[in-house]
Parts: sequence; C-alpha cells; structure tokens
Amino acid sequence: MVLFRQLTTYASVGAAATAVHYAILVGLVEAGGWRPVPATLCGYVAGGVVAYLLNRRHTFGSDRPHAEAGWRFALTAFIGFCITYALMSLFVERLGAPYLPAQIVTTVLAMFVTFAINRSWTFGVG
Repeated sequence: MVLFRQLTTYASVGAAATAVHYAILVGLVEAGGWRPVPATLCGYVAGGVVAYLLNRRHTFGSDRPHAEAGWRFALTAFIGFCITYALMSLFVERLGAPYLPAQIVTTVLAMFVTFAINRSWTFGVG
C-alpha cells in the first residue's frame, strides 16, 4: 500500500511540476517564438525544482540531507531530461508529431523511470 500511495502522490506532485513545465513550454513557443525542444527543456528544469521540494517532503518523507538527496535528485532529473530530449526530438523533429501530444507521452514515460530511481536511490525509501 505504501508503494501505491507514493506512486499516486508522485503523480500528483508531478502534475504540479508538469503544470510549471508546460506553462513555460507553451509560453516560450507561443509567445516567445522558441522551438519546442529547447523550450521544453527550460520548462523541465523549472518543473524539476518544484518536484524536488514536494517529493522530498510529501511523497517520500525523506530525512536524507539536502546535500546528498539534492545531487541524487539532480542526477535523476538529468536522466529524465535526457529521456525528454531524446523522445521529444524523435517525436517532434523526426516524426513530425505535434509538440503537446508528444510531450504528454514523453512525460508519462519519464515519470515511471524517475519514480523508480527516486524511490530506491535518491530518497532512500525503496
């Protein structure tokens, strides 16, 4: 049951972080004239800050010091960043998919990977 609660909380925190991510993505593309891939990567970083703070406290209740959990989260986020870059490049630039549906698929896939890493390694509760 703990795993289910953590996964649902992680998804909820992810929704908040994703809202920040997508707001920046859409704002940079639509108002700023940016290309989708660089815009989504900027949004990803901002959403990552939100995700760290909320997941550390609410999802995993970790007492691991920030100095340790922070770099582990950053490395895990970098893995998610690379997944985001690879999948968005594939879907949008190579396959010509619309950027928002491509981002939704990318987000879901990256979520499962980063949840597993954050649970077992970053916050040490797995």
